[in-house]
Amino acid sequence: MDDTSPSRTRWELWGVGHRLLVFAVTVEVAAAVSAVTGLVGTPPGGGPLLLALALTALSVVHTELATGIERSRRRATETSYFDLSSVWTFAAALLLPPGLAAVVIVVVYTHLWHRVWAPARVPLYRHVYTTATVLLAARAAHEVVRTAGGLPGGLADPAAVTAIALAVLAYVVVNTVLVGAAIGLAQPGIALRELVGRWDDVALEMATLCMGALAAVALGSAPGLVALVLPPILVLHRAVLVRQLEEEVSTDAKTGLLTAATWQAEAARAVRRVQRAGTGAGVLILDLDHFKIVNDTHGHLAGDDVLAAVAAELRAGVRERDVVGRFGGEEFVVLLPELPLGAAGRAELWQVAERLRDRVARMDVGVDTPGGLRTITGISISIGGAAVPTDGTTLDQVLRAADTSLYAAKGAGRNAVRIAADRHVPAPRGPSL
Repeated sequence: MDDTSPSRTRWELWGVGHRLLVFAVTVEVAAAVSAVTGLVGTPPGGGPLLLALALTALSVVHTELATGIERSRRRATETSYFDLSSVWTFAAALLLPPGLAAVVIVVVYTHLWHRVWAPARVPLYRHVYTTATVLLAARAAHEVVRTAGGLPGGLADPAAVTAIALAVLAYVVVNTVLVGAAIGLAQPGIALRELVGRWDDVALEMATLCMGALAAVALGSAPGLVALVLPPILVLHRAVLVRQLEEEVSTDAKTGLLTAATWQAEAARAVRRVQRAGTGAGVLILDLDHFKIVNDTHGHLAGDDVLAAVAAELRAGVRERDVVGRFGGEEFVVLLPELPLGAAGRAELWQVAERLRDRVARMDVGVDTPGGLRTITGISISIGGAAVPTDGTTLDQVLRAADTSLYAAKGAGRNAVRIAADRHVPAPRGPSL
């Protein structure tokens, strides 16, 4: 996994402060020192050199074969190349002396730069930093296997097999920590999930490294079998393509939230789960007040910026397990599972709704309009809510109750919260557009 992966938060080196610059340079210097010291200590011999040439050639073949798949994925999703080259860099770390492994990694990433990242206009300094993290991760994996005595000679060598598993873990941890640290320095306060990547991204990286371990074992015992590694790797590229096509369909392009259809499917499953568990849930429908004024005054592109900003506030204002979607136009919807039953759950639902209303009311959104840069203030949102199972036992029933509450909030003057059958709750007011 690297910082050029499309699923990772992007970071910029220049203009973000000296701490990131110092950290990045330190990592790169450490990688260079590791490579140089490894080269000095590399024993002579043609065997390791032939293995290094074989791994480099396999990586080049892999990249060239995968380029067609990735070209199709970019046409469909407009995202960057998904780098699975760790299958070869990890194999090099297990098989080769550290110096030769470093040379293989540098050649592999130089080829990737010319064939993939430079045409995609990825900044060179990011690619250099990524290469440095891979060099250090590979060195960590090599040291783990070296300490255990090398690659396994058979099934009767469980210690070496365990060492490979630990080497996979070391590679992932070192790479993830270094990339995550750079992102964290660039964007203080970013969520931990964004630093370490999503679970499916980590699982994909682990699968790629396992293929690298198999490639190393094959090259060490039966070199001809290493060709069998290429088809599974190409299948992984296609799996990434399918996954991203699914994400493209399920994600609203303007806000990054779930589409209405995907939200309803996920929310319905969540409602069924809480009913089986005997707990409660809540649904909120949120509608931006007078949103047409934003579009008419500042243009539809500015309106899109406001929608995206509101979506980010909503996502930041709820729990990780809450399901947030765009319902259409300027409407959003949130499902909150695992709420207490009865009055306690209704009170928590109102508190969440009021917190979201307040967050939106405090927003200042900078937009680029035909008249220049502008800051839009005074944004407000009306919210209607309903609870499961009090206001319905199915998602459709609860949505209708929440929608009725939303109209009550609009009728109360907007910038208000109304929860179904909960008229005693006050409706805070504030400036609206």
